[in-house]
Amino acid sequence: MPVEKAPGRIAAEMLTPYPPGIPAALPGERLTEDVVEYLRGGRAAGMLVPDSADPGLNSVRVVVENGVD
Repeated sequence: MPVEKAPGRIAAEMLTPYPPGIPAALPGERLTEDVVEYLRGGRAAGMLVPDSADPGLNSVRVVVENGVD
């Protein structure tokens, strides 16, 4: 899913920006606007998100929920 549409959705992958190397989101956690903006801003500043399926963080994996597009 495009990262800008991810707030409110449930993460299906761990998102650990480096540095600092502390997970910002774990699978099963609902992504908030604050977390998504932190990750996007950090990525723009050069942070790596090595465990993301899309290291460029243009998209994130989320859980498919019934009735939610």
